[in-house]
Amino acid sequence: MTNHQTAAILLLLTLAIAVLLSLLAAAGAAWLARWGGETVATAARRAAVAFAGALTLLTAVLAFGFSALTHG
Repeated sequence: MTNHQTAAILLLLTLAIAVLLSLLAAAGAAWLARWGGETVATAARRAAVAFAGALTLLTAVLAFGFSALTHG
């Protein structure tokens, strides 16, 4: 396995973890919204916002980390 293949596999694994963490944040946001008495539509909207925000933040952090590793 070359360094490029290892880096690609590592990148894919960390992106998969980022998506899973974002899904967890979305599920938590939806559950909290429903627990607070919000409608299903409002809970879904909050879940979507939480998913998008978490995924954006995690990919930005990952991009910074991989940039530091590869140019380091």
